[in-house]
Amino acid sequence: MKIAIFANTYRAEIVSSLDVIFQFFKQRDAILLFDKELYGFVKEKGHLPSDKIEIIDSFDFEADLVLSIGGDGTFLNSAAHVGRKQIPILGINSGSLGFLADIPKEDILPALEAIVHNQFWLEDRTLLYIESSDGTTFEYPYVLNEIAILKQEVSSMISVSATVNGQFVHTYRADGLVISTPTGSTAYSLSVGGPIVMPQAENIIIAPIANHSLNVRPLIIPDSWSIELKVDSRTGSFLVALDGRSQLLNLGTGLRISKADYTIKVVKQLDHTFFDTLKNKLMWGVDKRS
Repeated sequence: MKIAIFANTYRAEIVSSLDVIFQFFKQRDAILLFDKELYGFVKEKGHLPSDKIEIIDSFDFEADLVLSIGGDGTFLNSAAHVGRKQIPILGINSGSLGFLADIPKEDILPALEAIVHNQFWLEDRTLLYIESSDGTTFEYPYVLNEIAILKQEVSSMISVSATVNGQFVHTYRADGLVISTPTGSTAYSLSVGGPIVMPQAENIIIAPIANHSLNVRPLIIPDSWSIELKVDSRTGSFLVALDGRSQLLNLGTGLRISKADYTIKVVKQLDHTFFDTLKNKLMWGVDKRS
């Protein structure tokens, strides 16, 4: 069994989680895969296991399971490394909220035992794909959470004209526009007033950021439809953030967003549901009146 590990090396607290993982796999027939950054981090901390380790290119590897140790940002980064390999990812939380990285430190051992005994289920998560009209390339044009179209200048708005499935919808005059997957509905989209959508839903969310028209609300469309965007701005450019990976584009660069042709497989616990996550992470339905 090969286990690839990706971690947020800027968080010193991941060392204790790594120790638990190393001890668990020490007596098992497993090979641990580290990229160079994580290998250097673990070696520097003096917690490097003595054997059964391989150093890998973080994009060119094969494994049976990926462990993502950090927060949701680390999970998104792990998903980008996995790409279309269809390797299941387990998110171990050393951050704050953790919708994707939902295994707390105290539950690492039970979660790993469940995996070894095949007591888990896999949830397919939709990704979005972005392409430009002028040939501008993106290093990794897929997102698990969201694509955000953002203004570059703080004091002014941008205009984003959106066409959905060939039909003009609206020109958003706002600070930006968030195009989100169901997975991303609890991320940036939620913070700008977007709805919470079940991860299994086959939808895309379009949510404006600080929209100038108060009667324009977030919109949910089928994920079989495509979205075309044109941006106007005073600065002559605008930002596109793909799961937090930002890129500056020139005005006149049209964008087309559609459902990706592959999914990311997320490892979930048998006794845990999305509604449990809402209650635990967002205090969903908690009554504070008593």
